[in-house]
Formats: sequence, structure tokens, C-alpha cells
Amino acid sequence: MDLHRLTIHEAADLLRRRETSSQELTRACLDRIAAVDPAVRAFVTVCADGALQQAGEADRRITNGEATPLTGIPAAIKDNMCTRGVRTTCSSRMLEGFVPPYNATVVQSLSDAGMVMLGKANMDEFAMGSSTEHSAFFPSRNPWDRARVPGGSSGGSCVAVAADEAIYSLGSDTGGSIRQPAGFCSVVGFKPTYGRVSRFGLVAFASSLDQIGPITKDVTDCALVMNAICGYDPGDSTSLNQPTPDYTRSLVPDLKGLRLGVPQEYAVAGMQPGVESAFKAAVRRLAELGAEIEWGAFLPHTRYALAAYYIIAPSEASANLARYDGVKYGFSAPEASSMWDALEKTKQAGFGAEVKRRIMLGTYALSAGYYDAYYLKAQKVRTLIRQEFDRAFARFDALITPTSPTVPFKIGEKMDDPVQMYLSDICTLPVNIAGIPAVSVPAGFVDGLPVGLQAIGKPLGEETLLRIAFAYEQSTDWHKRKTPL
Repeated sequence: MDLHRLTIHEAADLLRRRETSSQELTRACLDRIAAVDPAVRAFVTVCADGALQQAGEADRRITNGEATPLTGIPAAIKDNMCTRGVRTTCSSRMLEGFVPPYNATVVQSLSDAGMVMLGKANMDEFAMGSSTEHSAFFPSRNPWDRARVPGGSSGGSCVAVAADEAIYSLGSDTGGSIRQPAGFCSVVGFKPTYGRVSRFGLVAFASSLDQIGPITKDVTDCALVMNAICGYDPGDSTSLNQPTPDYTRSLVPDLKGLRLGVPQEYAVAGMQPGVESAFKAAVRRLAELGAEIEWGAFLPHTRYALAAYYIIAPSEASANLARYDGVKYGFSAPEASSMWDALEKTKQAGFGAEVKRRIMLGTYALSAGYYDAYYLKAQKVRTLIRQEFDRAFARFDALITPTSPTVPFKIGEKMDDPVQMYLSDICTLPVNIAGIPAVSVPAGFVDGLPVGLQAIGKPLGEETLLRIAFAYEQSTDWHKRKTPL
């Protein structure tokens, strides 16, 4: 049996029946990392010794009857979530040697549940990118075709799961950074409602848009991880003080009684014909499962979402990244003639080109004389987009769209054209602007390359999305396909 290929629930069953141990499972994943990670580069840091130590503790918990569904299950954590004693780099030279003294709330929650942390996953620097090519260290590669990108910014987290290096992982989603790479890598990626999962200990990119979520091999695993990471956290001022349901109860295999809208605004120019065909086939399958489907125009301001996002997100990034001054922590320019010279040289050498681009965009949008014309107007558009989603959800239980208008593109193909790179998130970023939940599930292949299906829900509508994702998944075999690695 290839233990590294198991899902969470399959591995948990074996652990509970004592048919394997967490240490055996962890060694299998570490062996898999050693075998395939040089080809796909999912990890920035591998914590082999720490993982085996955690696995030993997990085996003791299982023996003592203290296990949770995640006890002893090896995971990867995106490298923008603080991990006590393990470096957290955000795939940036600025934080290359930074070792946090505390855990992010989600990391602590998983640790309390018995997680085994295999290591920290590669990403676009400070989560700014759609391909994981903007990592300061190395690009990650798509395990379905290593000449292509895995998506981003949670590319390493999705590669680790798709390549069976980790049983599951955590990513962060600011404009599609969980769902787009999940679609590109044929795994399940979930972006919860803003505030549903604590952001404490997540290194900030755009604070009003960032959200942490699970990346898993199937929808059942997604529900199990959601159970562990959702909940109120007084350490996060944006955390929602709402009861958390048992998400596994949403996993029913039919969609009878659900009304699903298919907004024509997501049929964007440039959508590849193969992606469109796969999407239409997926919608037909949802109808066969009992859902009532309506195609139409429900979200007219969606066409402005990309422009609004690329004013709001860089503006917040320019404020959040101002803290990296070379004084308190992180990289510091070694040779400087004055404090101001040190500050300038630190940012010049510590940040990559894409981060600098977004800082400059945001600083310009917030500057005197331009604030009203850009940032304030973008916030007004954001309000309109939220209102349109509210009206749509008065009619529908969820909305169905492609996850991305294209299959994974080739490494280097869009690096010289930032606008084309930004368009990769055209189907995902309106969700972050509105602060609502969405999930991407595997929905087929075009010439051997993955296609994702996205379901978008109303605020705190995670249960409905998991029901849709589970019913669709159980009626197809896309999630069972394995990469050629």
C-alpha cells in the first residue's frame, strides 16, 4: 500500500484500527518528498525530525484513545503562516531567516488536533502572484506537466497535495490563491467566509481580503480540516463570533431542492474552448444530481472587479509591508550611510519585482490627490459587487462558475505581461471582494491538464458549498486520477 496516496479519512481509519502508525505514514510522506520534490519544488522547508517526533506523540495519543480525525496525519503549511521554531519566509529574501516565536492560530489548532507538520510550502512572494513563479527562491512546477505553473500564490501547498507529498495542506486566499492553484492541480481548495477562520499569525498581504483555508485530496477531507480550523478567535479582531457546525454533516450525495445560478458574466473573453466545454458538462451533471439550474446575468459589476481588486489589494499591501524596515526583524541592508539609506537599500534588496510593483501601485492609489479618484472609488465598486451578490443569493443557494478561464499555462509565459497574469484570477477575486465563501473541485482535463469547477456561496454558506462539491465529486472520478510523477 502506498501510504502517501491516502486521504485524511482513509489514513485515519487505518490509524484507528492500528493497521499502520503515524510514524510509518510520516516516513512514507518524507520518502515521497525526497523522491519527487526535486522535480516539483513544493517545499521551502522540510521538517523531517520534527515531523517524526510529532508522529511519535500522535501514536501515543491514538493508543490512549485521545485521537481526533486529524491526529497523526502529515500536512504542509503555506510559508506565510507563523510556525513556532520553524522559519517563516513568505518565500521572500526579506524574511529568509525569520523564525517566529509563536504559532498562527490555525497552526496551533491543527497542532492541538494532533497534526504532523512536514514543512512549509513554497508560494509567490508575500502571496503576490498567480503562478508561484514570484517566489524569491525557486518556482514550483505543476505535477501534471512540469513545464507548466501550478497556479498561485498557494502553488506549493497545492503541489504538495497533488503530488502526494502531504496528505493535506493549508493555503491563504486573497484573490483566488487557494482556488486557482487547486483548479490547476486537480485538488480541492476551499476559501471560507471572511472571518470564519482566524488570520492571527498569517503574514498580512491585504488584510480585508486575506483568508486561510484547506487544500485536500477530496471533499470529505476538506470538511474535516474545516472542522478543526474554523471558530472564533479573540486574537483576530475580524474573527466572527458565530457557532461552527460539523461540516461533515453536509456531505450528502444529491442536490435536490438546491437552486444554482450560472452567471454569464464569468464567460469571459479568452476562456479556452476546452475549459468552457468541461464547465458546461459539469453544470449538466449538477442538474442530473437534482439541482435546479438557471443561466443568466446576475452580476453586472463583475467586469469591474479586477480593476477594483488591483487598487484595494496593493493599497493595503503598501501599508502592511511598510513594517519591513530592516530594524525590528528580517533582512537588513549590511552597508548603508544613514538610517534612511539603510531603509531604502533594505527594501530594494529584500523585495522582489512583483512585490515592488504592487507597493508602488498601492502607494500611488493612496497618495494625496489620487485617493478619491482611485482607492475611494474602488471601495464604492466593492460595495456594489457585494450588493449584487446579496441580490443573487436571494434567488439562489449558490453560484457556479469555472475556477479559471484557462488550463495551467507554461512557466515564463506570462512573466513579462502582469495584466495577463492578473487575468488568471478573473473568476475568483470577486469572491474575496465580497468576503463570501467558495470552493474549487476537480472537474475534468483538457489535453491532460486539469480544469476546476467553482461554487460560490452566501456568507457563512460553507455547508451548502460542501454539499454541492461532495455530490459532484461522488458522481465523477476526476479526483481519483493521479499525476504522472
